[in-house]
Amino acid sequence: MEIAYTLKSKDPLTLELLASQIQTWKELLAIVRNLPYGRNSNRKDITLVWKEQKGTCSSKHAFLKYVADLNTITNIELILGIYKMKESNTRNIGTVLTRNGLDYIPEAHCYLKQNGKRLDYTSQNSDIKNIEKDIVLEQIISPSQVVDFKVNFHKNYISQWIINHKIPITFNEVWAIREACIFNLSQ
Repeated sequence: MEIAYTLKSKDPLTLELLASQIQTWKELLAIVRNLPYGRNSNRKDITLVWKEQKGTCSSKHAFLKYVADLNTITNIELILGIYKMKESNTRNIGTVLTRNGLDYIPEAHCYLKQNGKRLDYTSQNSDIKNIEKDIVLEQIISPSQVVDFKVNFHKNYISQWIINHKIPITFNEVWAIREACIFNLSQ
């Protein structure tokens, strides 16, 4: 049975959510899921998800974890997962990988775990089941770690992947291919 968590903190962000008629955690999850996918103007300010009405997997899930913490919803974890991003499990990336001779690229993806169950609120079409079998690493992080820590962790992972798998292209080339995939996702 799902517990109905009420947003009841007196912090400015929760008060703003309450003023917008969002009263429960479940309502907030549905609204954030339906916000458009897009990078915010300042990655360090996760409240911009609400102010700009958009976000990425990182900013949306960091925002949700932040609101959960403010409202003492204690069974929520913010997860940084690395998965094998490929055309078969990531909608809209097109054939960027195939054109560049890659089966996949290790991609960092943020999502939540609630009571151990993976949950993805990146977009209306997001379904963690699409990538679950391709997740190779998970780490619990704090909302503030979606900025520098996540990017550095991801870049280090890709650098090691290139070496371990003898990928015949440079890190910069792999990162450019990844950016092309991410660009396609936002279209």
